[in-house]
Amino acid sequence: MPDDINAFVPGPRVHIEGRRGGPLSGLTFAAKDLFDVAGHPTGGGNPDWARANPIPTRHAWAVQRLLDAGATLIGKTITDEVSLGIVGENAFYGTPINSRAPDRVPGGSSSGSAAAVAAGLCDTALGTDTGGSVRVPASFCGLYGIRPTHGRLDVSGMMPQAPSSDTAGWFARDSDTFARVSSVMLDESIPTNLPRRLIIAVDAFGFAEPEVGAALQPMVERLRALIGEIREEVMAPPGITQWARAQRTLQPSEAWLTFKDWIDRDNPRFAFSVARNIILGSMIPESERGWARLVRREARGRMHYLLPEGTILCLPTTPFPAPKRGEPLSVAGAQRDRLLCLCCHGGLTGVPQVSIPGATVDGLPVGLSIVGGPGCDATLVAVARALENT
Repeated sequence: MPDDINAFVPGPRVHIEGRRGGPLSGLTFAAKDLFDVAGHPTGGGNPDWARANPIPTRHAWAVQRLLDAGATLIGKTITDEVSLGIVGENAFYGTPINSRAPDRVPGGSSSGSAAAVAAGLCDTALGTDTGGSVRVPASFCGLYGIRPTHGRLDVSGMMPQAPSSDTAGWFARDSDTFARVSSVMLDESIPTNLPRRLIIAVDAFGFAEPEVGAALQPMVERLRALIGEIREEVMAPPGITQWARAQRTLQPSEAWLTFKDWIDRDNPRFAFSVARNIILGSMIPESERGWARLVRREARGRMHYLLPEGTILCLPTTPFPAPKRGEPLSVAGAQRDRLLCLCCHGGLTGVPQVSIPGATVDGLPVGLSIVGGPGCDATLVAVARALENT
């Protein structure tokens, strides 16, 4: 299959047939180049990482799970360098094309996986989400995407970045495929019963561009009709920017610990923005990390209060549609900061989140996200399916 959108890593294409007769037989998938595939290097979006690490001898758990369920692997996809990115641009391998908006970025760091699904090259694709790396490309490319409850899935064979926030996720173009894949990955049937209460995160909607909130309003009204009881709440009383600051403290600190031995040993090449973020992570003092851990505890308590069983919360997945490709670093940095503000609660609190397509701003996709308490991943998938069927 040709790769006209630069979604797949350079070199020979991986192809592994899934088990016959499984629940996902007939589906194809791609895997972000952070997941091990036996006999093929794991590149992590950086050529020096692939050279410094041995070729895997077994598949990552997530890859094996889909193969055992019958899905066929058709390739490994480009990622932002060592998953330290949110817009989807890679200085070594280029930027995958967002087929829903070809002059715009696809979102990252699961850029190639989202681009491949959006272009119809595969039915589903594995990504990872630490600070928004499934949710953002799902919104920018008009896809279903999930960040599962942190710690629910086995991440063996998945290249780490910040383990206290890292998780695997996946994409699909339609809710039925999304539900089929989710049922396999979560090892749980997708329920038919829906939550009874819906919270609108007014601070998150206020943080997004006004046209994004307006575009998402019809979807919110459909959610209201599905669920019934609805109320407005502030998601982050200290301020979304405070939660984001805490995540921007914890995540880079952990990323530095993950990569420092490799950096010390091999002095690898990085794009400037990636190197800068790693260096800044190495310089964060313990006093800042201690403050951030307290904010994480507070944020988890707030989500526990907001999201008892039977309650979900909705918010814009991203504050704006996909930005243009090739923006200057000064512009891209500000965009990244705003994106992280609407994604920080995921890595900070570990709650599951599903981004649902269905709205556009000037023809550009934007997603509506639903969030639930830990462990209610399948319920969120059920709501996404029910919303499409309305």
